[in-house]
Amino acid sequence: MTMMTPPPLEQEDTEMLVPHQEELADGNQPMEVVPAAETAAVVENQPAEDPAVSRFTWRIENFSKLNIRKLYSEVFLVGGYKWRVLIFPKGNNVDYLSMYLDVADSAILQHGWVRYAQFSLAVINQIQSNYTIRKDTQHQFNARESDWGFTSFMPLSELYDPSKGYLVNDTCIIEAEVAVRRIVDYWNYDSKKETGYVGLKNQGATCYMNSLLQTLYHIPHFRKAVYHMPTTENDMPSGSIPLALQSLFYKLQYSENSVSTKDLTKSFGWDTHDSFMQHDVQELNRVLSEKLEDKMKGTVVEGTIQRLFEGHIMNYIQCINVDFKSTRKESFYDLQLDVKGCKDVYASFDKYVEVERLEGDNKYHAEQYGLQDAKKGVLFLDFPPVLQLQLKRFEYDFMRDAMVKINDRYEFPLQLDLDRDNGKYLSPEADRTVRNLYTLHSVLVHSGGVHGGHYYAFIRPTLSDQWFKFDDERVTKEDVKRALEEQYGGEEELPPANPGVNNTPFKFTKYSNAYMLVYIRESDKEKIICNVDEKDIAEHLRIRLKKEQEEKELKKKEKAEAHLYTIIKVARDEDLSEQIGKEIYFDLVDHDKVRSFRVQKQIPFMHFKEEVAKEFGIPVQFQRFWVWAKRQNHTYRPNRPLTPQEEAQLVGNIRDASNRAHSADLKLFLEVELGLDRRPLPPPDKMKEDILLFFKLYEPDKKELRYVGRLFVKAPGKPSEILPKLNEMAGFAPNEEIELFEEIKFEPTVMCEHVDKKLSFRASQLEDGDIICYQKSPTPDNEHQYPYPDVPSFLEYIHNRQVVHFRSLEKPKEDDFSLELSKLSTYDDVVERVAHKLGVDDPSKIRLTSHNCYSQQPKPQPIKYRGVEHLADMLVHYNQTCDILYYEVLDIPLPELQGLKTLKVAFYHATKNEVSVHCIRLPKNSTVGDVLNELKSKVELSHHNAELRLIEVFYHKIYKVFPLTEKIETINDQYWTLRAEEIPEEEKNVGPQDRLIHVYHIIKDPQTQQIQNFGEPFFMVIHEGETLSEVKVRIQKKLQVPDEDFSKWKFAYFALGRPDYLEDSDVVSSRFQRNVYGPWEQYLGLEHSDTTPKRSFSANQNRHTFEKPVKIYN
Repeated sequence: MTMMTPPPLEQEDTEMLVPHQEELADGNQPMEVVPAAETAAVVENQPAEDPAVSRFTWRIENFSKLNIRKLYSEVFLVGGYKWRVLIFPKGNNVDYLSMYLDVADSAILQHGWVRYAQFSLAVINQIQSNYTIRKDTQHQFNARESDWGFTSFMPLSELYDPSKGYLVNDTCIIEAEVAVRRIVDYWNYDSKKETGYVGLKNQGATCYMNSLLQTLYHIPHFRKAVYHMPTTENDMPSGSIPLALQSLFYKLQYSENSVSTKDLTKSFGWDTHDSFMQHDVQELNRVLSEKLEDKMKGTVVEGTIQRLFEGHIMNYIQCINVDFKSTRKESFYDLQLDVKGCKDVYASFDKYVEVERLEGDNKYHAEQYGLQDAKKGVLFLDFPPVLQLQLKRFEYDFMRDAMVKINDRYEFPLQLDLDRDNGKYLSPEADRTVRNLYTLHSVLVHSGGVHGGHYYAFIRPTLSDQWFKFDDERVTKEDVKRALEEQYGGEEELPPANPGVNNTPFKFTKYSNAYMLVYIRESDKEKIICNVDEKDIAEHLRIRLKKEQEEKELKKKEKAEAHLYTIIKVARDEDLSEQIGKEIYFDLVDHDKVRSFRVQKQIPFMHFKEEVAKEFGIPVQFQRFWVWAKRQNHTYRPNRPLTPQEEAQLVGNIRDASNRAHSADLKLFLEVELGLDRRPLPPPDKMKEDILLFFKLYEPDKKELRYVGRLFVKAPGKPSEILPKLNEMAGFAPNEEIELFEEIKFEPTVMCEHVDKKLSFRASQLEDGDIICYQKSPTPDNEHQYPYPDVPSFLEYIHNRQVVHFRSLEKPKEDDFSLELSKLSTYDDVVERVAHKLGVDDPSKIRLTSHNCYSQQPKPQPIKYRGVEHLADMLVHYNQTCDILYYEVLDIPLPELQGLKTLKVAFYHATKNEVSVHCIRLPKNSTVGDVLNELKSKVELSHHNAELRLIEVFYHKIYKVFPLTEKIETINDQYWTLRAEEIPEEEKNVGPQDRLIHVYHIIKDPQTQQIQNFGEPFFMVIHEGETLSEVKVRIQKKLQVPDEDFSKWKFAYFALGRPDYLEDSDVVSSRFQRNVYGPWEQYLGLEHSDTTPKRSFSANQNRHTFEKPVKIYN
């Protein structure tokens, strides 16, 4: 699994899983050494078997006092190899702890070393171990990538916060689990030859899609339906999902090598960024099924998706004491099964149909019978022929406020009997004549953690005993143990390291486990696993794909025989005339756009000349060829003519001007002299004094540069002697005054110098292949008439010319307009042009944002006012240049805005159930008190002496009350909600024994029993000795909850997420202690259903957020 770093590599994770990318003078060695006394390490080692596994624990004391950029652990051994952990305590150029696994002895290993390891890195939470942050990956280490890990492992703000539990007594505990695995040489591995199947290429982070596509392909009935979807020979795979899928399946069926998915993802409407964004395979399965179902409508295969994958459930609520039952039928394409708390698939189905009793405060309202005790549940009306089971390996942890992966052991059988126990999963209305006995067809596996990982699939295409592993491009034969038992998850136990001394077995969590299961019903097996051959494929598709395959084979053959051939690219005067001033301006020709000849190296060069004669109609005796040379200034010019001796040789022996023999290609210029009648003439003898010059004409009034021809001149001669000829070539009067310039170079800057007409060509240092640009001599009148009056200014303009595509920041995917600018345009030039285009009077109200070439999105931070000098600086991203900028039109000038801090504040009215959102702009050195004073002028207060406070709310918890004197410059409102409210009178008179506590609304998931906060949190004063029943009266009055609803509420004291439910007689104040935890971690929880209406405003969003679900756009 690799990540995209400039330049893009393969990516499986969005959090920069990378080698630590730092230039060191002496390789990967520590910059500073921390005394051994400050760190302690424990390692539990294992024998060097396959896999050899170790757990390494590293205690780092005085962590917050570390004043070094990076720190290495002690060396530990795994699989006979030396390893160590590398951390950047203050982050590797990011605000995160950066952590990597490093090959400790990489600097002294022999050339070509390589080793492969699966590993996890963790920062231990020393207060609550289930809050430990652990991330895992796998990598093949080598000399170029001797360390690998996570640049953004965890936020520094969390790490250094003592209340979070990662630093206790200023000690940080880091843990590494490393499994060194055997390296298989897959370089020469042939999947087709070994297994009969081929894999799919990974575009960057598309392994999740590859595993799903292989699973669908190996359901032959589905493949046949895809082949029968109507497509035409005029369709293009990149624009048609049916054709792209047909093409992909055809290639999987008949190709000898792994297949690309690029046409398919293009047909989805995905760009490069989508292919480097890992998505959820379950979500893609649903979206793709829905899209194909839609595409199949009105065709011969309409309804195939439903017939294969659709089942039905019956939701019911049945009253216990009266004769009343409510039912609702629903369809499903896949089933979401719980993993947590279930030992196997049957336990998950048991839980799925588990009956819930509605009684007490949760009675069911049964139309004419009122509130009744009832049973609520789900039963199955029917199961589909192909049963897709999505295992809930990922769940939201409300306590941690994060997604977590469930790696628990979870078993699944080869045969699944859903009629077990007298059909306990079936509804009374189900058809009992259908035998619901299923055979396992495929197992989709996720290897890794919640932050990313790798997907692959185990499939048995014919339901035989032979399993195959489809892992991107590689397909291997596997046994049933690998496909089933090893994908159950849970822990793996290895023998003790030192038997007799320490008999404790070594256990480690298996991060590779089943994520999706596909079963096929036994009674439908013959229909589903059917024969699919060429007659099922449309003729136009067969012809198209066979042609593609033939072209591919031809290219492969050409590549294999490339060493026997030379590609000769022949440029002529016609090419120069066609290209200069249109496609190119500098140098003479684009060699990729001239006629090329594939010539055997062993034929005589004279035979090649005969081929040229046939192609261009130029007899052999009139041809003279020049070789090109790349000069030190990076220009490319004809250098010298081939000698008769060279032309007598074999093609393979002709050397170019750099003297490279057997070059893959050879670039030549064909010189042909024409008489007055335009017939070819024999080439003139070239003497030592003769110089071949090429001429371009510039016309300032038209802003045009064009090629006008070439001339031989004598080195002692002067330009003044050829002026009449140049005027003739240009179509000027014979005595027209002209100026000459030599085009010398154009990278990295343009160099074009005036040629003195009175100096000799030798004195001006002119030689074969040089370029002279000329124009009419400027007059005082027209010197200021044209924007580019002479050749140097025009070439400078061309060199720096840049077309920029502007997009509104609000619509970052759509080009709005384009402007032709110069890379040297100043910041002011650019915003003036944009303002003029948009009809904005004040250019300073334009704010620009640069483009991220890798994510294809706007950069997070806009360009500051005059923050860059030139347009070129705006367009560069790392080592790449783009042509996209984003714009905003502000309501005040940008310089003024930059001097201000803008905060979005939600004001909660004291007596009305109203919330209003206000943008407060104040100078950056303003205080919170200034914000509240400004807010008072915008809102309605309950009374004129009301005092306000500003609080920070995140996920329905209060995290901070801002002091009035705090500067607003450091306040971040991008991720947190800033709430302003009146301070209640009772809080102003808090007694010495009173407590000001946090009160939060909570709801409990009836299945998982997990707690989630919701609604608006608030403060409340609790008096000494006050019981819960007394507090409840005040809460009910404050929240204005009706008696009937309030009677169902429950109340609990929470500390670090653990509830302690209170009785009416409990003294509330005795539970709340001062300065034990962060104040938000002990609170009074009000447990009730969430019936509050949603606010008309959303919580603050980031400036622009691009996290998005799987979408197929076409």
